[in-house]
Amino acid sequence: MSRAGSRSRGGQRPAARARRPREWVPLAAVAIVVTLFAGLLATGLGRDPTAISSPLIGRTAPGFQLRTLDGKRTVRLGDLRGQVVVVNFWASWCTECRVEHPVLDATWQRFRDSGVVIVGVGFQDTRSDALAYLKAAGVTWPAVEDPGSRTALAYGVYGIPETFFIGTDGQIAAKQVGPVSYDKVVAEVTRLLPRGAQ
Repeated sequence: MSRAGSRSRGGQRPAARARRPREWVPLAAVAIVVTLFAGLLATGLGRDPTAISSPLIGRTAPGFQLRTLDGKRTVRLGDLRGQVVVVNFWASWCTECRVEHPVLDATWQRFRDSGVVIVGVGFQDTRSDALAYLKAAGVTWPAVEDPGSRTALAYGVYGIPETFFIGTDGQIAAKQVGPVSYDKVVAEVTRLLPRGAQ
């Protein structure tokens, strides 16, 4: 075809070829991926996954009346009003619970005479396994059974360990998912203790 024949009538070049629908697919896929990633960043990908909010924070902690695993006494949350209560959901089969045990023990030793109580609530564990763990670990704070996981359900527990910090007013002040660090526990407990009791 001659050079002249490549021009349309009137001496103009033909319009640029329009993109076919198939050519838009890769561009659309890239746009979707970028949008999803931006959404993840905006909704918390960069946040601390252990700092999970709970609708219970700022509300009165659900009450409980549970027998200790050794059967010697009953622990009633209402009886602990006026003290800072650290409620820790745990199990003997939970690896991360074992990881955080030294932290809870150090907290108990430091604050037990300052108006702080740790209550360990067994979660979907057998009594014999839980008792064996408590004995081997030397746990001395109250550890209770939770038949039917009713208390865990009331607190919205979905995985352990989970720890709730309850102030002297009986309200839940904070929640931690996963093993607690000593700095985290000390910060929460100190914040909740009345001045002069620390």
